[in-house]
Amino acid sequence: MSTQAGFALRGRNPDVLTCIANLSNDEVFTPPAFANRMLDTLAEAWAADNDGVNIWADKQVKFLDPCTKSGVFLREITSRLTRGLADEIPDLEERVNHILTKQVFGIGITHLTSLLARRSIYCSKHANGQHSIAKNFKDDSGNVWFERIEHNWRGTKCEFCGAPKAILDRDTELENYAYAFIHTSDIKARIAELFGGDMQFDVIIGNPPYQMKGGAGGSSDSSIYHLFVDQAKSLAPKYLSMVVPSRWLAGGRGLDEFRKEMLNSQKLFKLVDFPVSREVFPNVEVKGGICYFLWSETHNSSCDVTIVRGDEEAFSTRQLDEFDVFVRHPLSVSILRKVLKAGEQSITNILTADTPFGIATNFEGFHNEKRSGDIMLHYVRTGKRYTGFVPRSAISKNVDLIDKWKVLVPKAGSDGGQKIPDYVLGKPWLSPPPSVATQTFLAFYVTSEDEAQSIESYYCTKFFRHLVSLRKLTQDALRPMYSWVPVQVWDRIWTDEALYKKYDLTSEEIDYIEKVIRPLEIQLSLFNE
Repeated sequence: MSTQAGFALRGRNPDVLTCIANLSNDEVFTPPAFANRMLDTLAEAWAADNDGVNIWADKQVKFLDPCTKSGVFLREITSRLTRGLADEIPDLEERVNHILTKQVFGIGITHLTSLLARRSIYCSKHANGQHSIAKNFKDDSGNVWFERIEHNWRGTKCEFCGAPKAILDRDTELENYAYAFIHTSDIKARIAELFGGDMQFDVIIGNPPYQMKGGAGGSSDSSIYHLFVDQAKSLAPKYLSMVVPSRWLAGGRGLDEFRKEMLNSQKLFKLVDFPVSREVFPNVEVKGGICYFLWSETHNSSCDVTIVRGDEEAFSTRQLDEFDVFVRHPLSVSILRKVLKAGEQSITNILTADTPFGIATNFEGFHNEKRSGDIMLHYVRTGKRYTGFVPRSAISKNVDLIDKWKVLVPKAGSDGGQKIPDYVLGKPWLSPPPSVATQTFLAFYVTSEDEAQSIESYYCTKFFRHLVSLRKLTQDALRPMYSWVPVQVWDRIWTDEALYKKYDLTSEEIDYIEKVIRPLEIQLSLFNE
């Protein structure tokens, strides 16, 4: 094996794994630089827990990527071990062969990615081929396993991943995305079947698929990455590190129990969060951002948290179970503590839930001319707001709110802090009685026009929208996102200056809010104008 050839090529050509296109938004190739950042984090933690020992100089440590695509993690691990074990195993060919046959293992997520991973690791899609740098494998797969398996249908869905039978019950010529690692109720038996013997992995690391198409019903996808995390824990590794969408930190359909366990476990050693996903994956936008974590079997304390946005990194050490969701920035944490300390009721007490009057967004049963007994309907088409009319008798949900003053607010806001400063929420719409709205809106409700104007002014403050942003990591602004916004008295036009003073915010906290929240310019009416 020639080391000179490898160095010469690397000096003259780009890394091939930086040049390949992603398969989809849900199966994203990890950039080599990002994979190495995760491996650096792992090495630091290993050294801290093992009296400074270098993980890359230990020939006994076993690594598993249970969802390998490009093979970048296993390739970079192999490279590091090749350097780290040079003293213990001086012969290069013997050293590389030991690493590839005894220390690095992967499970491909598709046939195509398994071939790509083997080429990245063994320099050949055939682990036992003449061009492979591994010499002791007896079959093509080596330690990167892939075979098509089938979903386990229970009615219309797979019992393991929630895949819809109508979409993914496919012929063998097509990928069915039944991932072997999570399609079993006995993962230890599955691992023994794949790699033989009583296999115990010290480190599990990877970038799992993020969503299952149609898994939440209809055209709605469901999160799937948390299933890989939970399954990996079942193998009792010493360390677990995965890169996943950040939306689990504060939301995500079906992720409540996963988030609760992760934040309360005390086993998260390190969390690195990128609110702007393109800073990790330049060609893919993942709503809510991307993060990676390092979970340690022996850790039982606070977590080192780093928030990365461009060249700025905010570092803090925290107990992650202080709140029911993760609050990103340390200054936001200190602001929230002051707000919650006041012990005021949540504004959600006067806010409707989704689909406030039982009328879908695409509702067409309205008319433009008012008829006897009609009430006003607020709706949106092609991004513009309109009003029409429907019979009062057509409303069966929240009938008592028809004759209240309302501040209608869009259910969809900005994309969870992808850009700074951020509006967070869309513009409000004052709605006099009698009136209703489609599913496009939620509704704050009060008894008078003055109170409605007061709520409208409060909603438009940066203070209000910052508190919402702490729970809103994606586009949807549903009722739970408003949970930390306290009720005020509705006898005045609210300003940020008054709110900053009321909650005794420091100049640093004020400057932070002013920096990250964009002004929301609307024409606010004054009382008795």
